Amino acid sequence: MLPLNEIDNSWTLFLDRDGVINEEKYMDYIHTWQEFVFYDGVLKAFEIFKKKFNKIIIVTNQRGVGTGVTKMADLETIHQNMLTEIENNNGRVDAVYYSSDTSNEAFNRKPNPGMGLRAAKHFTDIDLSKAIMVGNTMSDMEFAKNLKIYTVFLPTTRPEVDVNDKAIDAVYSSLYAFALALL
Repeated sequence: MLPLNEIDNSWTLFLDRDGVINEEKYMDYIHTWQEFVFYDGVLKAFEIFKKKFNKIIIVTNQRGVGTGVTKMADLETIHQNMLTEIENNNGRVDAVYYSSDTSNEAFNRKPNPGMGLRAAKHFTDIDLSKAIMVGNTMSDMEFAKNLKIYTVFLPTTRPEVDVNDKAIDAVYSSLYAFALALL
């Protein structure tokens, strides 16, 4: 178990989007900005993360774009508006990586490590031995384990997940609860 007091501004935070930052639609996708709803406390969490982490990276599977049910322009609007709201509330996100791949075998689709490796290549100061992934699915946890990074599970939308699974290093009720634990 990672002592949270060891985390300093040399660390990187990877975050899933749907079910972590915003409410996730059951058996569907967030198609437009009008459907995007931040979870309570998330904007305050980003203010804490900005002070704590060197890099903050969002990694999100967006199969809806690949299947054509979500428009690329709408995804871009969602991400731009999300980033603007975070910044307007004293937070920061250094990059958003998404995979629109429809195949679970695709290198850039979680649980595969492609998005994390792309981030580490783009930001040369990312040290994956000092990184945390926060997610709400086992795919997120497996993504982190494929990168050999610490995992934080949020049971926001997957209450059936066994939180004692060996891929899960820590569990918090929400992104804000995790942020508060860092103080």
